[in-house]
Amino acid sequence: MSGRVIMEKNAQYYLYLVYAFTIVLGVVLALVTGFYPLLILPLGVLVAFVAVVDFRKIFYLLLICIPLSTEFYLPNGFATDLPTEPLIVGLTLVYIYYLFSNLHRINAAFFKHPIMLVLFLHLAWMLIAAINSQMAFVSAKFFIAKMWYILVFVLLTSVLITDEKYVRQLFWCIFIPLLFTILIVLMQQVSAGFTLKDSHLAMRPFYRNHVVYAALLSLFLPYVLVATTWYKRWSNKWWMVVIGMLIILIGIQFSFTRTAYIALMIALGAYFVIRLRLMKIAIGTSLAVLLAGVVFLAHNNKYLDYAPNYETTISHYDFNSLIEATYNMEDISTMERLYRWVAAVNMSQEDLLTGFGPGNFYNFYRGYTVSSFETYVSHNPEMSGIHNYYLMMLTDQGIPGLLIFLLFTIIILVKGEQIYYATSSPARRKIIMASILSIVIIDAFLLMNDLIETDKVGSFFFMNIAILVNMDIHKK
Repeated sequence: MSGRVIMEKNAQYYLYLVYAFTIVLGVVLALVTGFYPLLILPLGVLVAFVAVVDFRKIFYLLLICIPLSTEFYLPNGFATDLPTEPLIVGLTLVYIYYLFSNLHRINAAFFKHPIMLVLFLHLAWMLIAAINSQMAFVSAKFFIAKMWYILVFVLLTSVLITDEKYVRQLFWCIFIPLLFTILIVLMQQVSAGFTLKDSHLAMRPFYRNHVVYAALLSLFLPYVLVATTWYKRWSNKWWMVVIGMLIILIGIQFSFTRTAYIALMIALGAYFVIRLRLMKIAIGTSLAVLLAGVVFLAHNNKYLDYAPNYETTISHYDFNSLIEATYNMEDISTMERLYRWVAAVNMSQEDLLTGFGPGNFYNFYRGYTVSSFETYVSHNPEMSGIHNYYLMMLTDQGIPGLLIFLLFTIIILVKGEQIYYATSSPARRKIIMASILSIVIIDAFLLMNDLIETDKVGSFFFMNIAILVNMDIHKK
């Protein structure tokens, strides 16, 4: 037997020995301390080892876990998403090591891309706002979380998802576990009788609420539509994708989420806007309408005319009644949003430059509310946020923060349309279209929710950016 073979066998023997010791150590520590999560220590060591050998596998593991993740509450009001957040933190460290080990191989064109430059500007202003925050610890946590999302889902994704083959791998890593969670939710909804009242409970343990559930299903739908073109019609994989698409549509229907229906309609409109090369006109028109609406509501405090009736603004558990109540301004969730939006506008006037600091809306908004907009749920037992990401930028990061994020959104859409037409490959064009429409759907959800900081939505927002930039760099 050669010396090399003996050395390899000895190395394997010592690896097995170290891993066996880790298992025993995890069990002993868990029994001694009573902290039973230590039982997963061996799994953590194994994941760390694989990350060193081939971190692509860990990245794919993260993708698989995104639909399956669950919120885990820690002492002192902290919470985390398991197992995604530990994987994100670990891959952040892996990417930093990779970056400094491969500086000579890094594609500078990616970092110089217009979309990336505005993203870095957005990040830089967030740091300035965090430094000037009224609660520095909260803003520091917010900024650090944003950093590891960008490092993993933009920069690491740009290294690993470089062409159509890897986009297909990304698709299957998400698609199969996503269908699994939808089927579990649908079965729980069957037990509850498909009622709007019990829809939140039916989403557990995979989704915080029906909005996050509907958002993930909606934003992934453009990729599912593209996937139907990847395989020969009537083949096994084609049938899997088509049946999966029907399951996703059923899931969206029974999510009872108004924003999902609106977002998909906007995405359909965006598809024709891109095909007709009207993105700049569409964005300009939308901004003009939005500005006119703001001026109308602000003139002579016109917004006060839309204050709800406290007694009749209640929760509606029949979906048809909910739609009617929304139209009549008597739905409690819609009016509670208005209650917080009015507070956000009042807050923004306190510090127009840097705002209250990232993540600080909940800690300060009560002092800026208008009592006439108060509803039965204004005590906010869930400690939820503003439910409008753009207003969150205004209160947390001031007017510059809002303008930079709006510029970021506009650059993505305008440049995305340009990338679509500059790309010669029909297969890549379809992926580019899916990425743009997925971002449009997320942008629509951001009008009524603040979801970019969640692993199930924020991950796709940033991965779509990485895919678009990569497709632009390699469009030839």
